[in-house]
Amino acid sequence: MGSSADLSGKVILVTGASRGIGYAVALAAARAGADMIITGRTIGALEELDDAIKASGAHATIVEHDMRDAAALPRLAVAIHERWGRLDGLVANAAMLGTLTPLSHLDQNVWDETISINLTAQWHLIKAIEPLLIAAPAGRALLVSSGAAHGSYPFWGPYAVSKAGLEAMGRVWAGETEQTNLRVNMINPGGTATSMRATAFPGEDSQTLPTPDAIAPAFLHLLSSSCQDHGQLFQARNMLDL
Repeated sequence: MGSSADLSGKVILVTGASRGIGYAVALAAARAGADMIITGRTIGALEELDDAIKASGAHATIVEHDMRDAAALPRLAVAIHERWGRLDGLVANAAMLGTLTPLSHLDQNVWDETISINLTAQWHLIKAIEPLLIAAPAGRALLVSSGAAHGSYPFWGPYAVSKAGLEAMGRVWAGETEQTNLRVNMINPGGTATSMRATAFPGEDSQTLPTPDAIAPAFLHLLSSSCQDHGQLFQARNMLDL
């Protein structure tokens, strides 16, 4: 995959940055020189990340945001435009697992909420910030998918459907931005030692899995100006031989 990515001077937005993969990617990007915008629902966890970013000599802007609040996204885009005039990178990481249960037993509220956060909210995010990404000299967007989007994952209904839809949306978006400087890709982190993974696989030994910090370099590579791939799905663990 080459040497460590240099993100110096780039403005990068990471959603779902309060824990797990989002936290690790945001911190790694900051250490690579990026000016970070970090969003999430848990302000205390975002402040902890902000402290870690400051300790590395970098800077972050905290935005407390629930992805169900679609109306807040255009306001976020306006604030980014007024301060920086562009957005160099996006990591659309915020997601929820939902309830693992047969489709025929699933409560509609769980279905609606999972699809809303994992798919519909990502569309609202794209609508709000696409102009900022295109305004950047080398905008990079990374949609975080899952292995559940492929094959058969019994009981994972709304999560699997939403991630498959996210990948389809990413390919459509890539096709629509082919003639711009924006590069859009998807990434599957693979099995990673996160709280969401522990919920989905309660009997699994997390020590056998890569940590979020270990897979973060794959994300940084796809956020860098040197990455010219477009409309592709990447497997983070394969990229890093994990």
